[in-house]
Amino acid sequence: MQSKILTIYLSENDTYKGKSAHQAIIEFLLKNDVAGATAIKGIEGYGVHSIIHKASILRLGMDLPIIVQAVDEEEKLRNTLPELKEMIPDELIVMQDVEILAGEKGLNYL
Repeated sequence: MQSKILTIYLSENDTYKGKSAHQAIIEFLLKNDVAGATAIKGIEGYGVHSIIHKASILRLGMDLPIIVQAVDEEEKLRNTLPELKEMIPDELIVMQDVEILAGEKGLNYL
């Protein structure tokens, strides 16, 4: 089955209304009946400011990369974009085709 995957690149320190941004996004996607979403913590990365963030025992504040991925039909994901862009106006959001090969029974839209 053909669907889309929405990927949002964040920082561990990003917030939205007093919550971590990734937590706020996951809750928002759930409220909007998106089939599934996962937040993944990275061990190293950089973004628009070209500053490498990585895990180190010498650093107290890590500010590691966080990736939120959501899977659903394109229309449903596109409908979330206006509010997502308001929640995280400076963060990278991409959408790609994805073919679901297994586990589709758990998706809301089937």
